[in-house]
Amino acid sequence: MPAIDHVVDSLEALEALYTPAPVPASTVKVADHITPHYRALIEASPFLALATVGPEGLDCSPRGDQPGFVRIHDARTLILPDRRGNNRIDSLRNVVRDPRVALMFLIPGSGTTFRVNGRAVVSADPGLLASFAVDGKAPRTCLVVTVVEAYFQCARAIVRSNLWKPEAQVDPRSLPTPGAMLAAMSGETVGGAEYDKAWPERAAASLW
Repeated sequence: MPAIDHVVDSLEALEALYTPAPVPASTVKVADHITPHYRALIEASPFLALATVGPEGLDCSPRGDQPGFVRIHDARTLILPDRRGNNRIDSLRNVVRDPRVALMFLIPGSGTTFRVNGRAVVSADPGLLASFAVDGKAPRTCLVVTVVEAYFQCARAIVRSNLWKPEAQVDPRSLPTPGAMLAAMSGETVGGAEYDKAWPERAAASLW
């Protein structure tokens, strides 16, 4: 690890670097529930990042589905279906042992992001799971999130990154493929060109 100078090791030193203090627009937006405006953001979002914490450390995992896939049960409760994935269940393992979660919603085309901090439980209630079924396929579990903080984030990060601009899109062919990365990590025993070739059909059959 390289030597790091001028380490900021106190809140006082940190806050001295970030002056002036936050303006009211940065703080008044924080709610302990989902407001009508915040409901509109959640219902428009097809994607979020889910952050969790457990004894082994932190995890941040993508979650995506059709817009509105996160159900607003009431002003203080969100329900998130756990759609099919790789069965690592890192996020769920964490929540079972530590309920703290953070969600960041993205809305394609909008610079506004939306954040929720809260506490979650993993539910396997059959009726609840059935209510989230798509094409007759229900999730194995759902995350039920109790909202502690909810607020929108300004657009600076999206503007700086040009995230939604077509001209900023990266050509996937310029990046290593999942099959190539797996092959390199496994000594050519997993992945490879055949993995990449089969993935589109495999994914289409297992989205839900």
